[in-house]
Order: sequence, then structure tokens, then C-alpha cells
Amino acid sequence: MKIDMNLLPLFLAVAEEDNFRAAADRLGVTRSAVSQGIRRLEDAFGTTLVTRTTRSVRLTEAGERLREALSQPLSDIGTALDRVAGEDEPRGLLRIAVTSIAEQFLSGPLIASFAQAHPKVAIDVTVTDEEFDIVAAGFDAGVRLGEVIEQDMIAVPLTGNQRELAVAAPTYLAVRGTPAHPRELVHHRCIGWRRAPNVAPYRWEFEENGVPFDVAVEPQITTNDLRFMLRSALCGAGITFATEETFRPFVETGELVPLLQDFLPPFPGFFLYFPQRRNMTPKMRALIEHVRRWR
Repeated sequence: MKIDMNLLPLFLAVAEEDNFRAAADRLGVTRSAVSQGIRRLEDAFGTTLVTRTTRSVRLTEAGERLREALSQPLSDIGTALDRVAGEDEPRGLLRIAVTSIAEQFLSGPLIASFAQAHPKVAIDVTVTDEEFDIVAAGFDAGVRLGEVIEQDMIAVPLTGNQRELAVAAPTYLAVRGTPAHPRELVHHRCIGWRRAPNVAPYRWEFEENGVPFDVAVEPQITTNDLRFMLRSALCGAGITFATEETFRPFVETGELVPLLQDFLPPFPGFFLYFPQRRNMTPKMRALIEHVRRWR
């Protein structure tokens, strides 16, 4: 492997500073020179060493291997550099941040089949509704609704269009009646969702004659756990609101009744998203191909 050794101090500066601008200032060169140097190094290794977005810079697994290699005695560096790019076979840890409402991803079969196809990939799935920079937090990818994904990310469709649904158990409706319009929800017991304790409950969104509007229901029960919402609704605790696929099995059995469907149009569904990389790692490439085949 032919490596321009002059690029290695540049890489180390980026690794230690976690910032292209700071690395450039440290070396007395331009930010553009740092960026171009890292790209040349990545081309030489044939893999991504640094994940960069408009918000953060972070080493990939290969980048961490290179930093470790450069800490070896000089006599061992040549051998170590040959191992940086790794193998073409998908392997290593794959960290994915997934929103709690991505039922199709979290239901199991997609990841189970991926794990079976790629036994050398370890998969770490964090279910979270917090909004954060997945690159800065050390994740390889995320799964969210398309409308909330940052524009500098690449997004691969995981599902088709989705639709939200308001539902309640027949036992609840028998006692409290069925709302005919979303604004009547303020007179009903509702089970709401919030993503964090210090965040207001989600406002239920509807559309009438092409005009979107939302209803600020005052939930009697509020939680950040979709399963708790579902179980509470099944027990007749009130009306709840989430994606249609979450409720579909229970609607089909009659355990839950869909409400206000004329006010709930479809919207873009869930996407697997990840930062732009010139040389995709084998494990990420395998996941993307698997998702595309699955869909």
C-alpha cells in the first residue's frame, strides 16, 4: 500500500482536535488543505477515515484503527497500516439510533435477517426520540421520519408513506362516545406522547380541506413509551394517537377502533439515514443494500 506519509500528521491533527478548522490552525494550513489531504488519505486506504457533517467531525472505525496504528513503534507501522482498511467482508460494530415509532424496523424481522446474513457484524440499536447529531454521538446511522432528517444526510426509504391514526377501545367509545371532528378531542380522555420529561406533549396533527391544523389535547395519561400508550388504550383508558402501523394488528382484530380517518392524510414514511461518505464501510454498505432489498 502506497501512502503519502506527509498526510499522517494532518490526520493525527484532525483526530486530536475533532475539528478541521482547529487542525488547520494547528498546522498553519488552510481548512481546504486539511479536507483535501484527508480525502487523499481515504482514497489511498479505500475507506472512510473521518465522518464529517456540517456540525461535527468523528473518526470511523477505520480512522480509529489508523490512529492506533500511528501510536505503534515505527517498525510496526507499515504492517499496521495494511490493516487499516480492513476486509471487504462486513464486520465490526454497527450502531443505529432508532425512533420509538419506527415499528417496521423495531418489529424484528429486518434486523434478524440482516444479522443472519452478516454474522461478523455486531448490531447495537438505541431506541430514542431525542434529537441529536448521530455523528457526534458515535452512531453509524439512524432511523426517523423523513420530514425531521437533517438535509446534509443521505436518506434511504425504509417504508412507504405513513399515516397517523387516532384509536380507542370499543369499551371506551361505548361509554364516552365517538368524536366526529378532531376539535372534539378536548372533551375526551386522551393518552398522549412526549419525547422527554421536560417537553410538552405532542400536538395531534390533522388536515381538513387541504389545510393542516393541530389539536392541543390535554392528556390524562402522558408517556414517552409507545407500548404503554398502546396497552392503556387497549384497556379502555382513552383515545391515543400514533402511526397506523402501530395499531394495525389491533384494528384488524377489533380490539381498537380507528377514529377521524378523514382528517388524517398520508405523509412520507421512515428512512434509514447516514452521513455522506466517499468510501462507505462494508458494514454500512451491507445494511443499506439489505434495507433496499427488504423494502
